[in-house]
Amino acid sequence: MRVVFTDANSKLEKLAQVPELRTWLNNGRKIKAFNLLSGYSCPQAKECLAKVQATPNPDKKSGLNLKVIDGKDCQFRCFSATNEATYPSVYLSRKKNFDALKVCKTVGEMVKLIHDALPKNTGIVRIHVAGDFFNDMYFKAWCIVAQLNPDTLFYAYTKSLNYWLDNQMQVPENFVLTASRGGRLDHLIDQHNLREAKVVFSPEEADALGYEIDHTDEHAAIPEYADKSFALLIHGKQPPNSKASAAIKAMNKRNIKFSYSKKSTPKTGV
Repeated sequence: MRVVFTDANSKLEKLAQVPELRTWLNNGRKIKAFNLLSGYSCPQAKECLAKVQATPNPDKKSGLNLKVIDGKDCQFRCFSATNEATYPSVYLSRKKNFDALKVCKTVGEMVKLIHDALPKNTGIVRIHVAGDFFNDMYFKAWCIVAQLNPDTLFYAYTKSLNYWLDNQMQVPENFVLTASRGGRLDHLIDQHNLREAKVVFSPEEADALGYEIDHTDEHAAIPEYADKSFALLIHGKQPPNSKASAAIKAMNKRNIKFSYSKKSTPKTGV
């Protein structure tokens, strides 16, 4: 089985304009993303947990009915799960990556899958626009892939804080991690003073926390910002009559920019 990297989405493309990141993109090097199936690969997700339920439908081109199922503690829906339910090609691409990695029996097998698939002209990798580190072996594999590619910048948000903390000494300098608040292990963020990203429902909420809002992913990616927490504005389709849905309606009324997607169909897997 094979895994695939995908092209940057509209938000990640903006990283190319960030001065602190241009050296990673010299000589035409590209920004790529690597994704897994939302929810199913996120063992510590809580407030954003959502999964796509797939059932057979021979009358559809994809052969599937796709429906978002929110977790019981969901406070805001994972935007990447919504993408998977909307675009079958995205769902299938991420599922293939996840399925290929789950059958690996060693860290070395995972490293080979990922490393062999990494395009040679890659300068920056966002690990998991969708998905998370689903076990310790998989986290270790990414540490090794980053070590094997010191001229490439890798970065990720994660709620799998246990794997991060258990392997801190193995994380190379070109692998930048951000704790994603809203998971089952949030207490570890405070205990270990981890840099965090918090989803907020308004600019005022970010101001109250003293956090800048990251509109371009530069706070997450720039190695020199690795100790600086930040906020992310809620975005994506939210459950009807939820606080998250009301927050989006309020920001729309105020003409606050919070969406990062293009009007056209997203590139497969991102």
